[in-house]
Amino acid sequence: MRNTTLHTLGLAVAAALAFSACGKKPEQAAPAANAPAAAAASEEVVKIGFAAPLTGPQAHYGTDMKNGIALAIDDANAQHPEIGGKKVKFELVAEDDQADPKTGTQIAQRLVDAKVNGVVGHFNSGTSIPASKIYSDAGIPQIAMATAPAYTQQGYKTTFRAMTSDTQQGGVMGKYVVGKLGMKKIAIIDDRTAYGQGLADEFEKSAKAAGGDVVKREFTNDKSTDFTAILTSIKSKQPDVIFYGGADAQSAPMAKQIKRLGIKTTLISGEMTRTPTFLELAGPDGNGTIASLAGLPMDKMPGGKDFETRFKAKFGAMEIYSPYAYDATMVMINAMKKANSAEPAKYLPELAKTQMGGVTSANIAYDDKGDLKNGDITVYKVDNGQWTVLETVSGDAK
Repeated sequence: MRNTTLHTLGLAVAAALAFSACGKKPEQAAPAANAPAAAAASEEVVKIGFAAPLTGPQAHYGTDMKNGIALAIDDANAQHPEIGGKKVKFELVAEDDQADPKTGTQIAQRLVDAKVNGVVGHFNSGTSIPASKIYSDAGIPQIAMATAPAYTQQGYKTTFRAMTSDTQQGGVMGKYVVGKLGMKKIAIIDDRTAYGQGLADEFEKSAKAAGGDVVKREFTNDKSTDFTAILTSIKSKQPDVIFYGGADAQSAPMAKQIKRLGIKTTLISGEMTRTPTFLELAGPDGNGTIASLAGLPMDKMPGGKDFETRFKAKFGAMEIYSPYAYDATMVMINAMKKANSAEPAKYLPELAKTQMGGVTSANIAYDDKGDLKNGDITVYKVDNGQWTVLETVSGDAK
């Protein structure tokens, strides 16, 4: 009986000691375990929305743009920013609009519902224009890559542009082709998108004003890759130039078919052709192609060399839109800091007054429509499979 009592007492003491020990450990460990959560809770998340094609034949444009935004957000967060007396963390909310206007409006509403603080995007004019009304109605600032003039001509105070407009690019190229290159017989093809048609329209106006003769105007769509019928109809006109308003997924096979059909002409296009992807798709048949691109060549941009080095180290090969997306993101973040608020209504006035240096330009500033004031355009030509600079021309005069 005594042994049983002692045994029972021993078990009770052991249990009490064990309970006591277990009870102390959570109390001592709790502060350390909760510290990261407490730190995270003190950070306010500022959402930067983004939309562009991330799948399909234009995915390389959207991915390039997205990576530029991601690098800007990483750089901003590395500075441990504070806005309105609170530590903030910028966060990318990315969506795939598939370069489709209907999908673009759905994505825009999704970003509004997600309560993003601003939007860098969309990429295409055809998606940016319908989406811009949704952002305007919600009071959310939008900096789009879209180049169609209509984007900033709607009167919305929330729309801004990351690149020069087609009014600038098309105007410069029409005058350059006729006046500088002496090519006066012109055929024009566009893909009927807001971007392609808008660029072609502006090019035609400018070329005619400079004394050019448009001998043929045709159109296709942004999904076509066989242009044999259109090119055959153009061949008899013997144009000095075929201008194409559209993307590299079409201009590259067009370049190959021009050579195959024996058409003695020069293919000229806009910035969606001035890409590494065009060089890969067109191969040797791309030689001689001329295309324009907003801004300065990468090695002449104020922050171009450093940006290119850091971008390639993180993401690999770059296309052409990432530095503009980077600057657009930094412009938006800078406006928030100046306003000391990430609330769209409070930082929007500061965004409109932007005047700052960036990767692409020493002076990024907007006019009263949201277009960039600095309108430099660089003209490139494919020589031995590489894009080489012909000339940088001012596009400020609209």
